[in-house]
Amino acid sequence: MANAKKSNTRRTFIQRSAIAGAAFLTTPSELLWGATNSNQKNEIDMTKNIKTKGYAAKDASGKLSPWEFERRPVGDDDILIDIKYASICHSDIHQEKGHWGEQVYPQVPGHEIVGVVAAVGKNVTKFKVGDRAGVGCMVDSCMECSSCKAGEEHFCDNGATKFTYGYPTDAEPTGITQGGYSDKLVVRDHFAVHIPNNITFEEAAPLLCAGITTYSPLMRAQFRVGDKVGVAGIGGLGHLAVKIAVAKGAEVYAFTTSEDKVADIKSWGVKEVIVVDEEFKNMQAYGKTLDYMISTIPYQFNVTPYVMCLKPGGTFTFVGMPEKSEITINNLMLAFARVNFNASLIGGIPETQEVVNYCADNGIRPSIEIINAEEINTAWDKVVNKEARYRYVIDAATF
Repeated sequence: MANAKKSNTRRTFIQRSAIAGAAFLTTPSELLWGATNSNQKNEIDMTKNIKTKGYAAKDASGKLSPWEFERRPVGDDDILIDIKYASICHSDIHQEKGHWGEQVYPQVPGHEIVGVVAAVGKNVTKFKVGDRAGVGCMVDSCMECSSCKAGEEHFCDNGATKFTYGYPTDAEPTGITQGGYSDKLVVRDHFAVHIPNNITFEEAAPLLCAGITTYSPLMRAQFRVGDKVGVAGIGGLGHLAVKIAVAKGAEVYAFTTSEDKVADIKSWGVKEVIVVDEEFKNMQAYGKTLDYMISTIPYQFNVTPYVMCLKPGGTFTFVGMPEKSEITINNLMLAFARVNFNASLIGGIPETQEVVNYCADNGIRPSIEIINAEEINTAWDKVVNKEARYRYVIDAATF
């Protein structure tokens, strides 16, 4: 009897195991393979528009409010990202207020976007469902010209660069690209970067614009360890410029008009903090001192005193984008200074991946404050009033 009972028990176990195994084998491929099969099926209907919730500007008032809209279906070369966080850039404010030209509304801003891949098109090999992904300032280009092939997609020779929000396109149901202050994003896979596991989503988000915008010109400057590097304007971009330059071995001089930021800036390892007075008198002591300077100031200001801090042959790079995209400089003084003067935009996709990896691996983290969607308008006011410390990051779960 004991052997018969044991035999029945074993038979029951085998039968149950077989049933469980059959169920496993008939499970949809996305469950069977998890995130290991790049050709897995998606639970998303790839033929339908993607219903999306976000916050949009409805006019040039600079006030945002909730808005539900649709994004295009996930195409063969697209990925769908479930957004986790999106951070606030001063450019968002300039654009939605119409400072850079007339806009189409409703418009969802945001180009510092991170989240999880929820679906992939059939041609996509760069990502798989479940991957951590980020999107910055652009979402498409021709991909065929010399600039695009060289990883400079933002300078597309054919003028086909599509920026992340407010850019006209027939592909989107709203007629324009819509940004990251939302819960979902459909984007061509090439224009997303991988977010490493050794950095949090919320800390990675600002790297997609503020990080690359400062990292790219700093790397082009090719300064050496110990060179004197100035950073003008210590806000969302400037504070990352300081941290990156320090990490690269520069002797950093930070120029700010906000005295209450001095303690923060010193904690990042700078050589000196200069609180700029209204008449620029205290900057005279730094004449012909710096090898390089990057300015992130997003307002109209007198550039000349900053340029005069550079050694002859030094370089001044402008990355801040003022309201009227114009700057004031004394041309005669520039000639006497013998300084190289240029401006920089953002950076291409390969370099964007580079800065994300570099910051993740070297412990460079933006200083952030996480907010809910309903706090966006208040945060915008604080950015304008120089009260941000130093990047507001929106929790997309609150849209």
